[in-house]
Amino acid sequence: MNMLTKLEGEMAVRLARKAIEECLNNKKKIKPDNLTPVFREKRGVFVTLNKMSEKKELRGCIGRPYPVMPLGEAIIASASNAALEDPRFDPVRIEELNDIVIEVTVLTVPKLIKAKPKDIPEKIVIGRDGLIVATDMCQVLLLPQVATEHGFDSVEFVCQTCMKAGLMPDSWLTGAKVYSFEGQIFEELQPGGEIREKILT
Repeated sequence: MNMLTKLEGEMAVRLARKAIEECLNNKKKIKPDNLTPVFREKRGVFVTLNKMSEKKELRGCIGRPYPVMPLGEAIIASASNAALEDPRFDPVRIEELNDIVIEVTVLTVPKLIKAKPKDIPEKIVIGRDGLIVATDMCQVLLLPQVATEHGFDSVEFVCQTCMKAGLMPDSWLTGAKVYSFEGQIFEELQPGGEIREKILT
């Protein structure tokens, strides 16, 4: 996957904010105009909204794990969905936007971790990999930054992904499929302010 440049990362985050503003203010969906060619490539992407209070609080996060639509369109749709349709939260109100920082994570294509179940954690690199756990009944995703923000090791990370799916924590040992992917993350430092690429450690 071609990485986004710093300028393209800034474009991605500004596009997400503009999509939310138009959606909340005018009930309109914007078009992905005046963007570089990478935004026409099909990519997976997630948009995360964090409320700035004493510490960052998650306010919404929705995306497309697989490259099913052009990146520009996927950012617009995911941003609007994160603001209005994350079932864990009430819809974002327009007056809240001045307190929300936006993060855009562009995903590589998820790949099945091919290993004996007990060896799966050895294939996961914290700070690089995000995870998808899938069964016949469900599929859920945790972004790479979740593990670093919560201090998970690779075993805890895969267990937490299972639990998010409503599965037993050790379902990865008993038949659930585990996929990994990488993410390139761009974030606002202040609401509507400077944007930087977020490097996980």
